[in-house]
Amino acid sequence: MNPASSKLGHILAMSRGSILPLATLLLVVFLVLPVPALVLDIGFIFNIMISLAVLMVALNVTKPLDFSSFPTVLLFATLLRLGLNVASTRVVLVHGHEGGAAAGHVIEAFGSLLIGGDYVVGIFVFAILMIINLVVITKGAGRVSEVSARFTLDAMPGKQMAIDADLNAGLMTPEEAKARRAEVATEADFYGSMDGASKFVKGDAVAGVLILVVNIVGGIILGMASHGLGIAEAASNYTMLAIGDALVAQVPALLLSIAAASIVTRVNSAQDLPGQISGQFAIAKAWTPVAAILGIMGVLPGMPHLIILPAAAAAGYIAWKLSRPKPQVVEAVAPAAPENPNAIEWEDVSDGAMLGIDVGFGLVPLVDERRDAPLMRRVTGIRKQISKELGFVIPLVRIKDDMALPANSYRITIGGTIVAEDEIWPDDLLALDSGDIDTPIEGRACKDPTFGMDAVWISADKRAEAIVAGYTVVDAATVMATHLNQMVRLNAAQLFGMDETKKLLETLKENSPQLVEGLTPQPLSLFTISAVCRELLREGVPLKDFRRICSAMVEAAAEGTTVAQIVEGVRQRIGSIIIQSLVPVNLPLPVVTLDAELETLLAQSLRVAGDAAFPIEPGLAQRILGAIEQAARPLMLEQRNYALVTSPQARKPLADLLRPRFPDTPVLSFRELPDDKPVEVVATVGGQTGYRTPQAEHSFSRG
Repeated sequence: MNPASSKLGHILAMSRGSILPLATLLLVVFLVLPVPALVLDIGFIFNIMISLAVLMVALNVTKPLDFSSFPTVLLFATLLRLGLNVASTRVVLVHGHEGGAAAGHVIEAFGSLLIGGDYVVGIFVFAILMIINLVVITKGAGRVSEVSARFTLDAMPGKQMAIDADLNAGLMTPEEAKARRAEVATEADFYGSMDGASKFVKGDAVAGVLILVVNIVGGIILGMASHGLGIAEAASNYTMLAIGDALVAQVPALLLSIAAASIVTRVNSAQDLPGQISGQFAIAKAWTPVAAILGIMGVLPGMPHLIILPAAAAAGYIAWKLSRPKPQVVEAVAPAAPENPNAIEWEDVSDGAMLGIDVGFGLVPLVDERRDAPLMRRVTGIRKQISKELGFVIPLVRIKDDMALPANSYRITIGGTIVAEDEIWPDDLLALDSGDIDTPIEGRACKDPTFGMDAVWISADKRAEAIVAGYTVVDAATVMATHLNQMVRLNAAQLFGMDETKKLLETLKENSPQLVEGLTPQPLSLFTISAVCRELLREGVPLKDFRRICSAMVEAAAEGTTVAQIVEGVRQRIGSIIIQSLVPVNLPLPVVTLDAELETLLAQSLRVAGDAAFPIEPGLAQRILGAIEQAARPLMLEQRNYALVTSPQARKPLADLLRPRFPDTPVLSFRELPDDKPVEVVATVGGQTGYRTPQAEHSFSRG
């Protein structure tokens, strides 16, 4: 681009923002200061040009929101026209005695040429235009605007819920949902503004009538009293100019009314209005009777045959043209290149799904939309619930049939790795043994895939019998969905990566920009933040309060440099988040502790092992696991949540040790317990890796 073009573009860009202020200033000039007739002529022609442009844009947009500025444009166009009316009224009353050209050539042309110089004819023409504009177009458009605004506002909650449902179902991205919500809000604002803008159009039409009466009556009085004209001459001069002034204002007003009516009566479509009309009128069966009726009218005596018969012929030609079959356009298709049987495509390697369920052909009815797809509905609900609890969006679950699987088998995969598989019967129900069953029910014995409880697959007609016997009965889709729920929670860290981290940071930046800027890229990189979040998820810590977690990262980064050190520092600052799901706020936290001898033994083992992957000696580790299992068994029978509490140095190794066997047991350090949270020591694992139930031990040092 050359310098001259660049400078011109810069000037145009700057002037674009000054158009409305200049137009408003021009309106004030018209209202207050005397305006020469030449300026009035330019203003009237500019008004007609703007009205024509608005009408053409209104007819060619594909949907009303494509012309969302129309209410504002309508307001300024109406104000401009009223300003011109005030200025022209001043000129007509002051200079009307001088003749037709005194008020400008545009008013003179509309007052003489368009109505033949007869002001009586002009009055009737103006009256007809006012009836068309005020009674027909403006009133109808106003009613449509009012109804559209009401219906649009009533439909907003439903549209917002539909957007949320599509977002949760994975049918749209968060960016698409945000744009759709903005479109719904803009639509409501638009129709609400159109409801008010229609009142401007109606008021403008009424003002036109009043201005005409003022010009005629005031002109006749001024002509007779101030300029010595006779009543006939005064009536002729001033009435002609007043009618010309009224007509030159009402023509663009009529154009804007038509534009407003076309906007509010539009139906959203991918085509513009001419395209919709031409497409919907292209029906041969509609034009055939039109041609026949016009032909009959054309041969009747007394009818204008030379006008009606050509019209009938034109309608017949249109019907014939539309009834002809359209020629089939065959596009030349290039011959496809022969497939290379040895080629391997990316789709053959991976389908790219992070989370998937493969089902045997016998389980296809669970995902068949013709059968209401019960599994799909449950999976959508699970994704929504887990996303809320963990604080990030769980990816879509890809469900596909796998002919290599047995008919009733399924497998759950994460990143292409199988994390669980089992077998269910889609037409049967699973009766779960709650441990208090007096009369066992007959069926196919199995283990519940999720919790490992004893269970029995029974037919649907035994449901009532099983419930009476004390079983908990669920259908096959619920069994698989519950299994998926467990696998997603246990493997949440594998579903969280740098992309999810970036989205969380972008969302947080909208409300806490200084916090994000103080966190990344210094002192922590995006990779480090993602690694810390994955480690928290791996130990069951949700990211729901991401602002507090990021604040803790900023503080922890000043104390440690490795991911492990930062994780421990973060955990010590968000203890209330970690324990909130274990026990209600007003109840003490049940904990299992290690006695001083075992703590010392662990500390020595960790010092000797250094940075080894498994710092706890295997024999000692097995004895610790057995003792903890023995200590936790009474709590598990009572279905009580508990936590294992140890020193900060031993917390991470013990957590890694317990996770495979006790995935739901959190391991906390003394420093992670909030000062205001009471604890209840329910068991202590002793130095000989046995355990004892404390008698009077209800508190301990938090370190």
